[in-house]
Amino acid sequence: MAVSKKYFHDHLIMLLLSVNGFLAIGASLFILVSLSNGHSNGYIVQCRDCSNPAAVNKFTNGGIGELLSFVVFAALVLIAHTVLSIRAYPIHRQLAIAILSLGLLLLSLTLIVGNSLLVLR
Repeated sequence: MAVSKKYFHDHLIMLLLSVNGFLAIGASLFILVSLSNGHSNGYIVQCRDCSNPAAVNKFTNGGIGELLSFVVFAALVLIAHTVLSIRAYPIHRQLAIAILSLGLLLLSLTLIVGNSLLVLR
């Protein structure tokens, strides 16, 4: 009980948790709003060999399910990194901060990749 009390009174931890939560909710809402625009006939879900301009079939089409997995991924990243950070805090404070920072990186990349795929349609 004392660990969680110290954990939630740490200002840097709370800042990282808040930013992670904001990014997870923001990425989820952005993807859901972009999906509800009415273009339900096809989405680009993969870009293969984009470095080669002469590549054929470099875009893979898919449905809404593949893009909804970004929402699930954002929720899983938020939950997993929070739980791992709480468990790692008694071992070392900087380890908990590093875990939350890596979650911040993953959520930022989720937002960037989701936006890139939704702009391509």
